Amino acid sequence: MTPLHLFRRVAVAEAITWALLLFGMTLKYSGVTEIGVRVFGMVHGVVFISYCLVTVLVGVDQRWSRGRVLLGLACSVPPFMTVWFDRFAEKRGALGDTWRLVTSGPVSALDRPVAWLLRNPARGAVAGLVAVAALTVLALLMGPPASS
Repeated sequence: MTPLHLFRRVAVAEAITWALLLFGMTLKYSGVTEIGVRVFGMVHGVVFISYCLVTVLVGVDQRWSRGRVLLGLACSVPPFMTVWFDRFAEKRGALGDTWRLVTSGPVSALDRPVAWLLRNPARGAVAGLVAVAALTVLALLMGPPASS
């Protein structure tokens, strides 16, 4: 899977889960049921974490500036902005068809773990799943966002 395809899939999934969460919130605040927020909130949280991790992974591999990585991460907060950022990055040539660190050696300290993840796809996928699970558990331990 190319950086473009991986990033696009996760960006679209994040936007879809935003839509589902907004639907669940509509049901909750119209007095129908709270189950939509519970289910879709959890799904969105997991995909949100995945999007953030993929943004950093792709950003390091594709040599994005810190500003571009931060913009990609910030676009995970407003609904549907991950799709906009995906198109923005593609138009500027920031999402390549190949993984740089699969074919060339790591240069920076951040390149080393990303290169290992990309050169060992099965282990990298397991490491990604473990990271998403650990961050999800940490978020659950911290509790739901404060509501006003």
